[in-house]
Amino acid sequence: MAAAADSTIPSHIKGWVYSEYGKASDVLKLDPNVPIPELKEDQVLIKVIAAALNPADSKRQLGYFKDSDTIPKTVPGYDVAGVVVKVGSQVKNFKEGDEVYGDINEKALEFPKKVGSLAEYTAAEERVLSLKPKNLSFVEAASLPLAIETAYEGLERAGLSAGQSILVLGGAGGVGTQVIQLAKHVFGASKIAATSSTGKLDLLKSLGAHLPIDYTKVKYEELPEKFDVVFDAVGEADRAVKAVKEGGQVVTIVPPPHPSATFFILTSTGTILEKLRPYLESGKVKPVIDPKGLFPFSQAVEAFSYRDTERATGKVVIYPIP
Repeated sequence: MAAAADSTIPSHIKGWVYSEYGKASDVLKLDPNVPIPELKEDQVLIKVIAAALNPADSKRQLGYFKDSDTIPKTVPGYDVAGVVVKVGSQVKNFKEGDEVYGDINEKALEFPKKVGSLAEYTAAEERVLSLKPKNLSFVEAASLPLAIETAYEGLERAGLSAGQSILVLGGAGGVGTQVIQLAKHVFGASKIAATSSTGKLDLLKSLGAHLPIDYTKVKYEELPEKFDVVFDAVGEADRAVKAVKEGGQVVTIVPPPHPSATFFILTSTGTILEKLRPYLESGKVKPVIDPKGLFPFSQAVEAFSYRDTERATGKVVIYPIP
């Protein structure tokens, strides 16, 4: 079986590549001749069907963490949804033909993979992947892993528990849209406040926020009400610490760390995706993709430019990948 499958897998693939650091519009080029990644024993080879963009992709491309990065030539892309076409000798949970999704870089900023998800094929360890929920399209699945895992890990670190209140900063972004939903459906928060610009307040409500806050008009740290947990997805930890109750927790995913907040960088794991599968399959927790955020593979540069405006609602996804 494997030999038959191998014969259909090319040795070189199409992928978006940058060979120096800079903005996508300056450095990202389509390369028809990327060597297919070599499969390690604990990895599966994935035929990529959809991939999502994340802030980490843009920061990596700009050289923000070049000291711990693989040297360009690099194919970007953390989030993937696709089909397993080959499995390493130690892989136990997946087989050829399985539809999977995940964030392929276990440690986001520590030597992420040279061939990411913006290529026809990519390889990933089985521990960072999960079977795609049956009710989700590949596009929807690709939009989730890094954002939903970051949301879950942050809420766990904050110790959010049933009956508590939470303020989500950046409620309409990729991570924020998932924090609101997980806080409500998984962690049982009794009151959810979230910030966004004026035009996105209805979205926050539809996701489960009781108190949508227009950050263009309201200084949330000056509200009389304080919160058990503040989840900072935008980099305002200095303000966030003024909005938390005494003894409460502030978590932030944007450096620099703040002495009164918990800063963390996601460790990608399929375990979180497995844990959240019932919530995704029941439709309680939903992917959120920007209405203008679906770009074909040929327009990856435009997709990055749109994502980098920092104005996208939810996620930006590349599909189809031929």
